[in-house]
Amino acid sequence: MYRLFGIIYALAGPTLAGILITAALTMNMVDTKSMIYAAVVGFVAALPIAWIVARQIDQNA
Repeated sequence: MYRLFGIIYALAGPTLAGILITAALTMNMVDTKSMIYAAVVGFVAALPIAWIVARQIDQNA
């Protein structure tokens, strides 16, 4: 399951970080600090999401 978690996290982390960076840019937060915070929040938020999805896939497989 850890391998599956790693694969899902590798896809979900950058995706969520990109979404949050795009949202920050849309709100006219163009400073470096906001971009870094958005990226970090995206990568951290992807951890439980990837874990839950990997667990669901592993249980149903």
